[in-house]
Amino acid sequence: MTALATPRVTVVGLGADGWEGLAPGARELVLDAEVLLGGPRQLALVPATDAVREPWPSPLLPALPRLLATYDGRRVVVLASGDPLLSGIATNLVALLGSEHVEVHPGISSVSLARARMGWSAESTDVVTLVGREHDAVRRCFGPGRRLVVLSSDGATPWAVAAMLVHDGYGDSTLSVLSDLGSRSEARTDATASTWRHVESPALNVVCVELVASPDALVLPPLPGLPDEAYEHDGQLTKRDLRALALSRLAPNPGELLWDVGAGAGSVGIEWMRTDPRCRAVAVESSPERAARIGRNATRLGVPGLEVRNGSAPEALAGLPGPDAVFVGGGATVPGVLDTCWDRLRPGGRLVAHAVTLETEAVLASWCKRAGGELTRVSVEQAEPLGSFTGWRPARPVVQWAVAR
Repeated sequence: MTALATPRVTVVGLGADGWEGLAPGARELVLDAEVLLGGPRQLALVPATDAVREPWPSPLLPALPRLLATYDGRRVVVLASGDPLLSGIATNLVALLGSEHVEVHPGISSVSLARARMGWSAESTDVVTLVGREHDAVRRCFGPGRRLVVLSSDGATPWAVAAMLVHDGYGDSTLSVLSDLGSRSEARTDATASTWRHVESPALNVVCVELVASPDALVLPPLPGLPDEAYEHDGQLTKRDLRALALSRLAPNPGELLWDVGAGAGSVGIEWMRTDPRCRAVAVESSPERAARIGRNATRLGVPGLEVRNGSAPEALAGLPGPDAVFVGGGATVPGVLDTCWDRLRPGGRLVAHAVTLETEAVLASWCKRAGGELTRVSVEQAEPLGSFTGWRPARPVVQWAVAR
């Protein structure tokens, strides 16, 4: 295969006001271009020039390297919306070509315009993008008093957000849908989630949400250790206290990948991903029923991007990208499981495994002797009624092995 030459690409962000809103320097870049790339809407916003005009192919990403190679060595200007590095094409171009080959001239982003219309400071606002993502991803950010600026994927997004707010106990939250921001046709629609009746909004919209929780709202912080009741499960669930302990050792960092092996209800992988929207996880589960349940839990708890692999380890681990962290909640005694997890773990990665049987405990003790780390035996007791008094009910002790590679 011939190596792709890396052309110099300039990305210019256009507002909804198009050519009129461009700074003089950005206009000169567009007028001087030999090739203009962009969506039909962006291409139509600039005046006629001698440049070749190439609308984006569909699907875009697989065709992007060949398209850029076609115009290698020519002055290429990519037309984008607003800030091209905010859920925009410039992110893909930088990933493909490297930042040294992509020059970005941003316009005013839809987020900045939305906050200006709402009078919300950047410090008081969380931005959630649903562009190219499942709508349920916004649920990760539901919480009393939060302000969200939601970048919509289409005209149906506001309706979907309103429905989820009502379902999760936030029906009194205020929605402000700002459409065609910065253009002459800019419009605003306000209502509470429970009274929202617009099934379809203008395609170019941003949803601003001020969350108000009802007394029975599902309030789930991003910190590990969600209530066990937050999960649908059949008893195969890493319980709340042990889950929080495991995740503290797994130490999620933005952008890292976790393997959750023997995932059960998927709680460890789900809470890994809830710590930061850039965290990724693969839940490996042999039972088809449990695998389906993991998918439902992930969607319900705002991380629909969790990958669920139905199969038995270690065979089901084949082909997965190397993890930054591994949690083995079940199957540590199966030959090859810990070996595969350890061998594939990236340098600096963390592995945590739990044991509730003597046989699994012996395996973890052997591994600890070989690879180091720490063994911890955890016993949790909860107070419960005992006749007319209160006594302690102990849960089954769990041995945890935690190690860094």
